[in-house]
Amino acid sequence: MADTPATLIRVLLLPGFSETEAGIVSDCVASFNARRARFVLHWVSVDGQPVKAAAGRAWAVDAAFDSALPAAALLLVLAGDMPEKMTPASPLVTRLAACARAGSILCGVRAGVFSLAAAGLYAASRVAVHWTLSEGFAEYYPAVAQSGQLYALEHGHASCAGGLALADCLLHLISRLPEAPPTGVVAENLLMERQRRGDERQRVPLMASIGAADPKLVSAVQLMEANLEELLTTDEIAQLVCISRRQLERLFRQFLDRVPSQYYLELRLERARQLLRQSSQSIIQIGLSCGFSSGPHFSSAYRNHFGHTPRDERRSAQRAS
Repeated sequence: MADTPATLIRVLLLPGFSETEAGIVSDCVASFNARRARFVLHWVSVDGQPVKAAAGRAWAVDAAFDSALPAAALLLVLAGDMPEKMTPASPLVTRLAACARAGSILCGVRAGVFSLAAAGLYAASRVAVHWTLSEGFAEYYPAVAQSGQLYALEHGHASCAGGLALADCLLHLISRLPEAPPTGVVAENLLMERQRRGDERQRVPLMASIGAADPKLVSAVQLMEANLEELLTTDEIAQLVCISRRQLERLFRQFLDRVPSQYYLELRLERARQLLRQSSQSIIQIGLSCGFSSGPHFSSAYRNHFGHTPRDERRSAQRAS
C-alpha cells in the first residue's frame, strides 16, 4: 500500500513575529509527528528573505510566499507588529485571498489577523485579537467584530490572540486535518495541563482594560477576587477601600460600565465556569465555592449569563476532553 501523502502546514513570517510563537508551531507539529502523523512545515516570507523577529534575530525561511506554491492544508500568519493598513489590492492580501480560494484554512496569529482582515476573510466572523492590538484593529477594521477570546474558528478561517494560546489553537486546528492523532496525547507530551477552549477569555490586566485606572477601583476589584466564596457587600468593599458607596458605584460605572454587584457576579460566574471545565468538584460544590447559596440560585444565574446551565457546561467540557 502506498504511503499516505504528507499534509503541508505553511507558516508565513511577517516582521516583528514572536520567536516563542514560531517555536510553539515547531514543537506542536513535531509532537504530532512523533505520534506517526505526517505533517510537513514550510516556512515562507513575503520575498523569500530572512525575517527579523521581535527580539531582533533574523529567521531564514524556505521560500517566498507565492500563491503559485502548492496549496497547504493550514496557513499560519505570524506577525507581532501592527502593519500599515493594506488594501484588497495589496500583493500580500491578494496572495492570502488566493490561498483561501485554493482551500487552505488560514489563521492569523497576533498581528497576523490584520492581514487576513484586509483580505476579507473575517467579514462574517468574530476575531480573537490580542488585547494590546484591539484599539488598532478597531481603527483599521471597524466593521469586523472582535472577541476577547483566546482563539476562534469561524466560517473556515481562524484567529488567535497569540502567546501560549497558540498551542491550544494549533491543537484544535491540527486535529481537524487528515490523519491527525488524538490531541490529548500531544498535549501531555507538551506538558500542557489541559487544552483550553477557544471561547475562554484573555486575561486582560485591569489597568490595561480601563486605561488610567483609579487605585481605589483596582483595590475594590482585588477584594472581590479574593472573596468569591464569602461575599462582601458593596458597603463593606467601599469601607475597606476608604471611600463612600456612592463614590465606589460611580467608579464602576465610569470605568467598567456596570454597578459593583454586577461586576462581582460576573467574576464569580467566570470562576465557576473555569471550575466546571477543569475540576472534578460537583456542581453544587462549585456553586457554593463561588458564593451562590443554593443549586437553583447558581443554575439560574449561570443560565442568565451564559445562556446554558452549569450541567450543560460540564457535559460540553467532558465531550471535548
